[in-house]
Amino acid sequence: MANAREIQNRMKSIQDTLKITNAMYMISSTKLQKAKKSLAQTENYFFTLQNMISRILRHLPENNQLDTNPYFDIREKKAEKDRVRGYIVVTADKGLAGAYNHNVLKLAEEQMEGSGQYKLFVVGELGRQFFAAHGVPLEKHFHYTAQNPTLHRARIISETVISQFLEGQLDEVYLIYTAMKNSMTTEPRMMQLLPMVRETCLSRAAVVSGIFQEEFVLEPSPRAVLNNIIPDTIMGYIYGALVESFCSEQNARMMAMEAANKSGADMLHNLSVQYNRVRQAQITQEITEVIAGAKAQKRKKKQKAGKEA
Repeated sequence: MANAREIQNRMKSIQDTLKITNAMYMISSTKLQKAKKSLAQTENYFFTLQNMISRILRHLPENNQLDTNPYFDIREKKAEKDRVRGYIVVTADKGLAGAYNHNVLKLAEEQMEGSGQYKLFVVGELGRQFFAAHGVPLEKHFHYTAQNPTLHRARIISETVISQFLEGQLDEVYLIYTAMKNSMTTEPRMMQLLPMVRETCLSRAAVVSGIFQEEFVLEPSPRAVLNNIIPDTIMGYIYGALVESFCSEQNARMMAMEAANKSGADMLHNLSVQYNRVRQAQITQEITEVIAGAKAQKRKKKQKAGKEA
């Protein structure tokens, strides 16, 4: 059993660690609230864009206009083995966030195994390190984006993948990120960005609203309007995924730090009990030694008195 000094040193070490985990919990809580506020301030604009695309598509014939639109080009004539898929994988720059990074990287690996040719566009330092360690080449790594998602950085990502898609370097583009189901649960999710699918764009909420007989004029043409709206919509999807991933990361880190704080408190309690037992044993031993010494002195006095008598 460890002595009292060793137990005290370990208790002090745990208390110092708890100060760090408590601070990280508070920082993640503040960042989470800030990110949620930032997303709430911009989501109305992107929801409006999505609704506008839905309205335009509902007014276009099923097989008209979209056949020649580059954003809806599914490239049917291209063989499956020749198709190149682009994956935008959103991870974190830091660890200590539970299974946050592991889950999204696992989903990315599963998709890559089922793909023939692919290109990786990675957000987050941990994602870059993971794929580098596994010898997987990256098409592009977007620095300083995971910890500070902004519209500008989302636009850089969207312009990169859109240009490659329009040039024929990519045939499909997918976004792999972590979504928040609720305040306690997150899950890795994959979303197809390109090519856009008519059925996906037709939001159910817009259809239920019942605006079918509205007067709708598209100038200069439906194709021109879509070509202007779709890039901003894709940027909105990416920005929303970046912010939601950032929120999920902070939420995961908060839960990890909360679990660490609980474990640390339990360890301190157990060590405190152990320290008290060691101290009690030391005190008992000291009392026993004092009593034994007193008895020895008493016997010695008796022996001395007997010799003098």
